[in-house]
Order: sequence, then structure tokens, then C-alpha cells
Amino acid sequence: MDGFDVSEDWMFSGASDLIGIMFVILFIIFIFQLINGLSQWKKNEESPRLAVPAVVKSKRTKVTGHVHTNEQHISSQSSSTAYYITFEFEGGDRFEFHLSGKEFGMLAEGDSGTLTFQGTRYLGFARKDHGVS
Repeated sequence: MDGFDVSEDWMFSGASDLIGIMFVILFIIFIFQLINGLSQWKKNEESPRLAVPAVVKSKRTKVTGHVHTNEQHISSQSSSTAYYITFEFEGGDRFEFHLSGKEFGMLAEGDSGTLTFQGTRYLGFARKDHGVS
């Protein structure tokens, strides 16, 4: 019987240790993501600002759902949408940028013009006037 009590104590202390380990893992992941974000920001800042001819090749969205539960155990759902556009350069190279919903809505596949960017940071797209009257 005493041996059983010891294993129960171990289970409870083990659960406490597991929660501590999970907290440390989540903290490490957070720090890693923060360092990666700052590193990408620094690379973008050091990159030249380029304005090059490009064509909108494709558009895509990524919808992510979220479930929220409050203290009264009432759940609500929400979603967020990320917008991406792939541009093709004159040499055939392609690059995908994350854009706001407003910018995404203003562009259509096949649009050609001048893409302005800095590293992985989208700065704008000026559509070429095709002389349509």
C-alpha cells in the first residue's frame, strides 16, 4: 500500500514537472520566432529597394480558424485570412509576397507593371497603363 502512495506522489510531481517543461519549450519557441523575425527584418532593412518589371502570376489566400473559450466556457469562433501574390520577373524567376487584403483586391492575375520590394518586404505594384480607352 505504501508503494502505491509513493507512485501517486510521483505522478503528481511528474505532472508538475511536465507543465514546467512545456512552459520552457513554449518559451524557447517564442524566443526562436522572435529572433527569426528580427533577423528577417534586419536583412530586409539591409537589402536594396528594387523596382523591377513584373507580372502577377497567381493569387492565393490562407484562412486560419480560431476557437476562443471564456471563463464561463462559452466558445466563439473567428478566422483570419492571409493574402499572397506571386510575381514573375522578366527572367522567369518568381517570388511570392504577403500583402494586405486591400492590396490583394486591387491586383488581378495577368496584371503587368513595376513591382517595388525590399528583400522579402512588398512595397507596391504600379500597374502598366495599356492605353485602354
